[in-house]
Amino acid sequence: MDDMKDIQWFPGHMAKTRRQITKSLPLVDAVAELLDARLPMSSRNPDLGAMTKRKPRLIILNKADMADQSVTQQWIAYYQKQGFAVMTADSKTGRGVKGFAPALRELLKDDLAKYAAKGMKGRPIRVMILGIPNVGKSSLINRLAGGKRAKAEDRAGVTRTQQWIKTSDGVELLDTPGVLWPKLDDQEAAVRLAMTGAIRDDILDKEALAARLLAQLHLDYPQALADRYKIAADAEGEGFELLEMMAKNRGMLLSGGVPNTERAAITLLDEFRGTKLGRISLERPAK
Repeated sequence: MDDMKDIQWFPGHMAKTRRQITKSLPLVDAVAELLDARLPMSSRNPDLGAMTKRKPRLIILNKADMADQSVTQQWIAYYQKQGFAVMTADSKTGRGVKGFAPALRELLKDDLAKYAAKGMKGRPIRVMILGIPNVGKSSLINRLAGGKRAKAEDRAGVTRTQQWIKTSDGVELLDTPGVLWPKLDDQEAAVRLAMTGAIRDDILDKEALAARLLAQLHLDYPQALADRYKIAADAEGEGFELLEMMAKNRGMLLSGGVPNTERAAITLLDEFRGTKLGRISLERPAK
């Protein structure tokens, strides 16, 4: 039951999105790449680095309010060491969003000085916003624009076309469709994305996914499981056995006292995504 079938997702708009990004890069001064702070590595499109390497890049660790703060600090240091500008934000609450324009101006200070020397002081900064589906792009843009300018839904792949949005800070944002790679070759990354809801639940085995999540939480956040589901930190068992424990402890039983693992799986995924288990990160940077 712990074994998951390979997750495959082939969005039909993928090739078109690549072409749009490549065509639009000359129009922008910088690229802002949104990552899910809970899993920064898995929520990066592996092609974006090569596609945008000539453009200054700002990495935004979004949904930071849902991630483990100490782990997020490790990610900030990790990306800064690689030479990226990095900021954290939570587009739903608005925390950190005001730091976007200052971070861009710092990133582009040399270019802005050149523009000013040419008499182009006050020229808008044009930025392409990139990120995988459900990473919070539209919510961030709406915050920056001071209103609902981009369609935002908690559902993968809502943004379908490019659009320019002006902000009050002298920044013009180019929104793009959410980008995932054509084939999720890295199955570990695919599973972690599925845990956060970045991949549609209707193509997944929820019990197997929840079992994988429980196994990871049991290793990294045992106290969260003890507090929420009364699963002891020293409890023995694999992921599905932990799911059965959770179902029993929560009184989720079928006739005959059989643990209702399907209901437990749905509950776990919902509560993890709703931060009811606390602030949790699914990935840590390599040492």
